[in-house]
Order: sequence, then C-alpha cells, then structure tokens
Amino acid sequence: MIEQIEIRRSIRRYLDKPVENVKIIKLLESARLAPSGDNTQPWHFIVVKAEFTKKQLSEVSHNQKWMLSAPVFIVCVADIRSRIKEDVDISLNENSPQEELKQIIRDTSIAIEHIVLEASNLGLGTCWIAWFTQEKIRPILNIPADKYVVCILTLGYADELPQSRPRKKLEEIIHYESWPIINTD
Repeated sequence: MIEQIEIRRSIRRYLDKPVENVKIIKLLESARLAPSGDNTQPWHFIVVKAEFTKKQLSEVSHNQKWMLSAPVFIVCVADIRSRIKEDVDISLNENSPQEELKQIIRDTSIAIEHIVLEASNLGLGTCWIAWFTQEKIRPILNIPADKYVVCILTLGYADELPQSRPRKKLEEIIHYESWPIINTD
C-alpha cells in the first residue's frame, strides 16, 4: 500500500478515455468499506459523466476548466442525518455550527481517501476539488440543504505525471507521549 501512497498525485490532465464502470464500482466499494464514528456511514456519492453537468460543476468550482478533461466526477456528500435523527430543519454551509458536521466531514473524508488510493491502485488518477460553496453546488445536483458536499473527485486516466511535492521530514511531525515543550529561556 505504501507504494500507492508514494506514487499518488493530484491529476489535472486526463486522457480522452472512458473509465470502465467496473472500476468505478470498485472505487465506490472501497469507500463503502471505510470506517466511521459509531458506524454511521454518512457518505453518499454521485457519479457524474454528463458534459453539461460537469461544466456546471467546474464553473461553481471557480471556473477550473481543466476539470472538464476528466471523464468522470464523483461528488462526495456527507449526510448529517446519519447523526441527527430528529426531524428538525437543518441547512448546512461552510459556517454551520453543528458539531455533527465536523464528524460527518471527517468520516466522509476517510471514505474519499479510500477512493483516491484505490484509484491509484487501478491505474487511475484523481484530484480532490473543494473550492466551491454549498449554496452554489447543491442546486446543480438537487442535493438537499441538510447534506454537505465535501468534494468533487475528478477521475480518469492521467495524461500527466506530476513530480512529487516536498514533504516534511518524519522527525518534524512525530512527537512521543505529548506535544514538545519548547524552552524559550
């Protein structure tokens, strides 16, 4: 698995080649198997192949035209109803205060990363897009106000091989037993 993690890149140029449905199902199955707090499984996935819809999604994502080279978008949605069962009116956006919103974003993000890694394993490229607002993206796909779009994953066969980007050294990010105390004397 570490090899897939090491070679994975954010792909922004794709070949004009369709992604096989069997591979898309494998990706979604990998997400379905992801862990979640209290086994709530808050994720939903909308597979988008229609050019018109992809164009609308790229426009609300700050007009990132490169997205359109991807043959498939997977819109990843978190459902707060997996945690809030009461029939109360909920409208989510980037500033919503519900603690449960953080939980469903966390859990859905784990499932999304399962897709990203399995895509790499299947020879596919992805890029995680989250530069949009809920109020603009939800109407395109008829997503209710009590759902939160975590990201759009572009998906396809890569038409580029980006260089690896710098990563911090392990020593910079690991602490043992507690956060280190820095002596300022």
